[in-house]
Amino acid sequence: MGVVTAAALDEVDRHILRALQANARTSNADIARELDMAPSAILERIRKLEQRGIIAGYEARLAPKALGLGLTAFVFARFSAAGGGAETDRALAAIPELSEIHHVAGEDCLLIKLRVRDTDDLSRVLGQIKQQPELLQTRTTIVLSTAKESATLALEAEAS
Repeated sequence: MGVVTAAALDEVDRHILRALQANARTSNADIARELDMAPSAILERIRKLEQRGIIAGYEARLAPKALGLGLTAFVFARFSAAGGGAETDRALAAIPELSEIHHVAGEDCLLIKLRVRDTDDLSRVLGQIKQQPELLQTRTTIVLSTAKESATLALEAEAS
């Protein structure tokens, strides 16, 4: 499956994607009314966007603090040349508190985002991370406050 740029999408597709990013529960009928189109045409476009892999899925966005997960931290992890591969990815992905795991350029190999209850919980999760073979070092940064956090992607058409 090839990469699709925002410019490769027409304005109707971009409108649909913006609406679903804002609220995945927006009905086809509501989007159709906004665009003066038939709901069946919107449904067909959504199905095509799903088939092309542009819409990867639908999730409910939960409020971490409301669930007692008030501490967010980022962990930079450095592995030896032999470490940090697919086996490590699978082991780390199995830790439920880890919400993001990114391979990064620079001195570190991975950047991990996690959410936990408190510093005791953070210590427990760091212990799980530190069990990975070939791990050389971790550096942990605790988030004090968040100015912006969003999974929404910008969909403006690219300049020609």
